[in-house]
Amino acid sequence: MLARNTMCNLYRMTKSTAEVVGWFDAAQAAGGANFGTEVYPGYPGLVVADGAVTQMSWGFPLVLKGKNGQPLKPKPVNNCRTDKLDSFFWRNSFEQRRCLIPITGWAEAQGPKGSMTRTWMSLPATDGSDAPLFACAGVWRDSDEFGACYSMVMTDSAGSAAADIHSRMPVLLRAQDYDSWLSGSPDDAKDLCVPWAGDLNIDHTDEAWVKGAASQRTLL
Repeated sequence: MLARNTMCNLYRMTKSTAEVVGWFDAAQAAGGANFGTEVYPGYPGLVVADGAVTQMSWGFPLVLKGKNGQPLKPKPVNNCRTDKLDSFFWRNSFEQRRCLIPITGWAEAQGPKGSMTRTWMSLPATDGSDAPLFACAGVWRDSDEFGACYSMVMTDSAGSAAADIHSRMPVLLRAQDYDSWLSGSPDDAKDLCVPWAGDLNIDHTDEAWVKGAASQRTLL
């Protein structure tokens, strides 16, 4: 059964900051990092940006107004569709501030409403590890509401192993494509926004989907 919720709203990052620094051959930004092994919209996660591993908040702020015209609490827009990269909300960040999002797996919700469970997807291990580290494509910016923040770029999953789980999936990047995503032209970066052609591990669990923070989700 295809997931009914909108795209990726939960991922895992089970490696330490030091492991991420080594994997991506990046510097570590000053100030340290504090993030959970499960990352939800509006919560801190690690990104690789401007040559350094740093902590940012997952989701661009979307400020809405209530019936009285007063601004409401901003919502984190944590997913960016590839067909929207040229829109006003995303264009400047996509053209000037692309980043890598280190993850060890992402989850989608499956099952009937009210009793959805988590299906986890990850890359197969090649070195005997249980959860290999890999990177999703992301964009980032500074904001008044959340400070430095990032969003995950999503693409159509057709033709990939994830297609049976959800119609969209994160843009997964091969190590040889990191530089093209980070510093290539916008056209070069768009060429990377395709479904993952390699194998995926898919783990259907009985974990409840909604566990407090997991219910927070917004996309554009």
